[in-house]
Amino acid sequence: MKVNASKPSLTMHPENTTPSIRLPLAGLLLGLVSLGTLLVAGIGYRQGWWHFLKGLQIAEWAVYAAALGLVISLVGLARLRRQRRAVVTGLLGVLLALPVLGMALHWEYATRAYPPINDISTDTVDPPEFWDMPNPMAYPGEAVAQQQRAAYPDVAPLTLPYAPPVTFNLALQLVRESGWALVGSDVAEGRIEAVATSRLFGFTDEVSIRITSNDGGGSQVDMRSRSRLGNIDRGTNAKRIRGWMAELNKSAKISSEN
Repeated sequence: MKVNASKPSLTMHPENTTPSIRLPLAGLLLGLVSLGTLLVAGIGYRQGWWHFLKGLQIAEWAVYAAALGLVISLVGLARLRRQRRAVVTGLLGVLLALPVLGMALHWEYATRAYPPINDISTDTVDPPEFWDMPNPMAYPGEAVAQQQRAAYPDVAPLTLPYAPPVTFNLALQLVRESGWALVGSDVAEGRIEAVATSRLFGFTDEVSIRITSNDGGGSQVDMRSRSRLGNIDRGTNAKRIRGWMAELNKSAKISSEN
């Protein structure tokens, strides 16, 4: 007697052969949410919808969303690495989360790495003053100067071989090219005041540039940069002074060659 034994079917339903991409998709959506939340935080502060502390709190939420999105995207990539659509979605989620997390890590590093000061000057004994700013602030004093000298020993005046009026014109042109808002300038006094704003939140930093003659017939350029908000600048003002002075020196060399 011949018995027809039924063999188990090897056919699987399509839904069983194609793993769900819900996990990497969730990571992608969280990455989008984190970027959108960060932009809203900055735009809201610029538009006056909330105080800057509220904007920073919203930015913190964006960081949490980015961190969660990154973890979910990586888990999705690990579990569904054989599925092309899931891999692409997971990679997009990772790429969207990284800028927000990178900004947060840089912010945290700068907070710990730089001194808790927000007023930097190339001359800490007789720093350039603010005359045309809405609320001019005096230099905070020797305690801040000591911290600056320890942290930024390279922040120093720039000496150029030009008479002060020539240097003044070069400096004024560079201020405008830097995209800063000019607040006041006086060639006779050798003084330029301007306002620089950050890209995302539009935080305002005040800049004062002083140009004087030196004993060699040239000119000396001093610069002061301070933040209006907060008590720390995370190295921003020192970086601004270094960069701007280097560009002015470069412009002066190009001018001499022409």
